[in-house]
Amino acid sequence: MQPLGRVRSLVVELEDGRAWGAYGSGELLHGRVRLELRGALRLRALEVCARGRAIVHWLESRSVGLNIVYHDYTAFQTFLNRRCQLIPDNGEVTVLQAGRHEFPFTFQLPETLATSFEGKHGSVRYWVKAKLHRPWATVKKVKKEFTVIEPIDINTPALLAPQAGAKEKLARAWYCNRGQVSVTAKIDRKGYTPGEVIPIFAEIDNCTNRAVVPKAAIIQTQTFIARGTKKQKKSVVTSIVGDSIAAGKREVWHGRALKIPPVGPSILQCRIIQVEYSLKVCVDIPGTSKLLLELPLVIGTIPLHPFGSRTSSVSSQYSITLDWLSNIPEQPEAPPEYSAVVSSPTAEQSLAPPCRSELGAVLEGPFFAYIQEFRFRPPPLYSEIDPNPPSDGIRPRCMTC
Repeated sequence: MQPLGRVRSLVVELEDGRAWGAYGSGELLHGRVRLELRGALRLRALEVCARGRAIVHWLESRSVGLNIVYHDYTAFQTFLNRRCQLIPDNGEVTVLQAGRHEFPFTFQLPETLATSFEGKHGSVRYWVKAKLHRPWATVKKVKKEFTVIEPIDINTPALLAPQAGAKEKLARAWYCNRGQVSVTAKIDRKGYTPGEVIPIFAEIDNCTNRAVVPKAAIIQTQTFIARGTKKQKKSVVTSIVGDSIAAGKREVWHGRALKIPPVGPSILQCRIIQVEYSLKVCVDIPGTSKLLLELPLVIGTIPLHPFGSRTSSVSSQYSITLDWLSNIPEQPEAPPEYSAVVSSPTAEQSLAPPCRSELGAVLEGPFFAYIQEFRFRPPPLYSEIDPNPPSDGIRPRCMTC
């Protein structure tokens, strides 16, 4: 057997990903295996593998007579399984001398991955493992985990669509009708990113004889699926509490702000683990259950483009359209001389569209956009002398005839 302790260190090093040290689907995973030896080492092979999978596990128990029966729910889904032989096992022994040895490697990540996740009943994990095979010795292993963030672009029509809803509830206590409570709420889009503020527009009508309290919260729902059974875990990400609404009164939220804290993005592409978000507007009604209104949310990774929203684009166009108002002089100017504006040789040219060769690189859009509108020739210059005076032989017409 080989003397123990010849391997000083066996380390897997990875290059940082594009964003926050994380990787995305379709990217290249670059790294190296660093091996430091105190003395000469005989080995059979050195391999490295990249793995990524989702796992779900929980136990449920039920009583059967005097016994308790446990049901195991477990499921797996593999996203990444790559292997690379740094020193291939060809049946011969390779001898490495004392010192430091580095073995680079590269893996192509698949086009479909799920974001790394750690939950109560499941997880999504990715790692790179190196294995050192030596003759007549146990396999030496080392593992390095890395993070994957699957991009979610909220600049899509589905995630830019407004979300709205309405609900009402009849408050009862001891078979007595105390009136009705209704709520309507709206948000400007479905997709948001962490750090953004959600403006909530809502109306709460309290037609009962008691005061009610409106609230709003972002709820995270983790769903774990195994053997056709689902298990969910819900948690409040952040919340706000409105002012108490007196009996018979109405409360209006004109864009009440709710900021999204740092949270993980939605996970929608995994078969056994899903992470979803929703905005819940609820009204606490004394003596009865709450009135709940839920609007779906998607937490993405690519923030809203400055020109992605219809509101910003319309407002920018509106401001550009009104810029000419600031250039109107207080006193109107006299019209220019016709001869100073258009001369006879240039008059014909001014009525013709520009040639494509004259525009050159300036022409970026379609050619017909540069065709001038049809114009008549402007009238001749005004003069107080009538160019066609009446003749003396014509008797003036009597206005009373």
